Amino acid sequence: MLRILALFLILAQPAKAQDVAGEFDYYVLSLSWSPSWCALEGDSRNSPQCEDDKGFGWVLHGLWPQYENGWPANCRHSFHNPSRADTSAMVDLMGTSGLAWHQWNKHGSCSGLSPDDYYALSREAYARITRPAVFRSLEAPVTLPASLIEEAFMRGNEGLDADEITITCRSHRIQEARICMTRDLELRTCGADVIRDCTLDDALFDPMR
Repeated sequence: MLRILALFLILAQPAKAQDVAGEFDYYVLSLSWSPSWCALEGDSRNSPQCEDDKGFGWVLHGLWPQYENGWPANCRHSFHNPSRADTSAMVDLMGTSGLAWHQWNKHGSCSGLSPDDYYALSREAYARITRPAVFRSLEAPVTLPASLIEEAFMRGNEGLDADEITITCRSHRIQEARICMTRDLELRTCGADVIRDCTLDDALFDPMR
């Protein structure tokens, strides 16, 4: 009887409202350190992003619409999905066309923009942030405090404050730099759910290939 009652209560709960394209508060520009992704996932998938001499460093993981708390995803929209040519054109920033396709479906669909405009805005956001050159000169893996990555980004980007960027880690490696921007791509304070800095003092940071 208790199981039947529990099932009834679950079914009686209202369905979650569909996220609405174009209704969000700000963006998170997510930059992924490619060598870390390759070590954790890409190599085992034989991803072309991880081939030797590709030279990928901070790749564009995505430009994510955010609420002040939480984020929309997989929104309904009236646009045609991006073509293979559209997604292939993003490989220089995103590493693979598959990532470009996934990011449009999950995040771009909530921007209220067409695929072409979303990818163009993503390029503009990426271009506004300087990726510190020091990371490109590493010749061997190092361990370092995650806070040094954040400090390097702040030194390289005038006006970027600690509450506008967060560094994430995964499996004891530096994973991503996430920078918060207004809908006009100006720097802004991140929401409380985004500011969760990695606190490791000995995070692994691999060199570019």
